[in-house]
Amino acid sequence: MKWISQDIEKFLQSKEYVDTAVLPLLPVSLGNDMKQSASMSEFISLLSVQLERQFRGRVMMLPGFSYLKSATLDKHNEDIRVWEDELFANGFRHVFHVTSDSSWKGIEDRLNGSLIWLPSIPLEHLEERNRISILEDQVKQLLTLFMQKWENGESR
Repeated sequence: MKWISQDIEKFLQSKEYVDTAVLPLLPVSLGNDMKQSASMSEFISLLSVQLERQFRGRVMMLPGFSYLKSATLDKHNEDIRVWEDELFANGFRHVFHVTSDSSWKGIEDRLNGSLIWLPSIPLEHLEERNRISILEDQVKQLLTLFMQKWENGESR
């Protein structure tokens, strides 16, 4: 389910079946790595759309969490913990953070949710059908990971 009013209405009617929240982590940099940051955010945003389609009815896809790359890892951890606390307090049993920014790996053990890091694939020069094909392949790989976490009852 997407973060749109129509899907939220459905979510409220079937809240007990949607136990997983996905929070895309989107880096923003205004420095020399601006293009790389934009590419990572674009990839994760497009991947999130495909992910939501695959898991519709089981997953709430939250709007992307934009953060400044220049901020410290402690600041990122503090901000994400607020989100995690809110999500778990409101009935989500599983929280997945999806990112292409490898700096999150440095605080993965401090997160209560599961961090899914995927290397960014530059999509800007690909035709639409090739983009979709690559994203669908990535989602297929994530299927196994999600299913494993759900079967084990893991929240992280």
